[in-house]
Amino acid sequence: MNKRAILNVCKYLLAFGLLGWVIYKYWAPPDGQGLQYVWQRHFVDGKPINHDFLLGAVLCFAPAMVLTLLRWYVLVRAQDLPFRVRDAIRLGLIGFFFSSFLPGSVGGDLVKAAALARQQSRRTVAVATVIMDRVIAFWGLFWFMALVGGALWAAGRLEGPGGERSKLVVELAAAVVAASSVVWLLLGLLPDRRAHLFAGRLERLPKVGGPAAEFWRAVWMYRCRQWSVAVVLVMSFVGFFGFVGAFYCSARALWGPTDAPIPTLAEHCVIVPLGLIVAAIPLFPGGIGISEAGFGGLYSWLHYVDGKSYGVLGSLVQRVITWVLGLLGYAVALAMPSALPGEEGPDGPERASTLVSDGEGRKGPREETFSAS
Repeated sequence: MNKRAILNVCKYLLAFGLLGWVIYKYWAPPDGQGLQYVWQRHFVDGKPINHDFLLGAVLCFAPAMVLTLLRWYVLVRAQDLPFRVRDAIRLGLIGFFFSSFLPGSVGGDLVKAAALARQQSRRTVAVATVIMDRVIAFWGLFWFMALVGGALWAAGRLEGPGGERSKLVVELAAAVVAASSVVWLLLGLLPDRRAHLFAGRLERLPKVGGPAAEFWRAVWMYRCRQWSVAVVLVMSFVGFFGFVGAFYCSARALWGPTDAPIPTLAEHCVIVPLGLIVAAIPLFPGGIGISEAGFGGLYSWLHYVDGKSYGVLGSLVQRVITWVLGLLGYAVALAMPSALPGEEGPDGPERASTLVSDGEGRKGPREETFSAS
């Protein structure tokens, strides 16, 4: 067994060990309703699950997930790489499957990047599209918390037990948005000539110079094509409504009106993005364990101590939904045609490999990048 396999096994042990500890901690807490209470009511006494909310979680999560696949397609096409919506759906579904089960939530990103880069002459740019997709998605989380949270604050919807801390999250998110927006605007003041010179300096770096220069050119093209970034940011924004709704419905699927109170839908608009950030920590396969711990802690942090176990339950229910959709999506992806534009023809992949290995394709992408404005 090599070192990588040992590391992956350790990650699974860490994830399931943390999950076991979270279940033990929230099974029968002295200060609120625990998982044992829910188990007794639904799985021993036979009281029905709220199927309306369970269906709502699926109906919220599935479109939001598809929107993330289309978001990546926009980023790839912004780099003028040959790509089709069908390819984005197919590779995205495969990536979603691996993100759900592989060590680290970025596992699916690596699969998507490798599959796309294999069929492109500009391999570093292809990988950069996946990285930028993740970066813009995280940026969109802060925009979501700042704008949606700010609107709910102004409408008086953040006045419950967790109101003050929800407002604190909104303020911090607004500060991050303001600071990052300033950096983005300052980057726009950089003239093309200096951006080109900076890429040339990067190329002179030993070993990593070529990929670093190509990555910088990809970032610069996105800065020059701001409409593409704006479209992706809006798509992320809309998708987050689906993910918030999915988690809220997942938590309500096992919750009853007479149970301990849980955060409101408005408060979920603030804490679910935080939970998604926690779940993205790369040490845990699909966020197993860390997501449950994160949402349980967030419920408690918002002063919903009596109902904090429903944060864990919501994460567990959503995990089951994620696994089911991941398996179904993988089956759909395998049934879809697998040819990318670069694959068509007898020498498509070989030609792409040659372009990368002998540097034949470098000049074209560079001129293309810096003429995009």
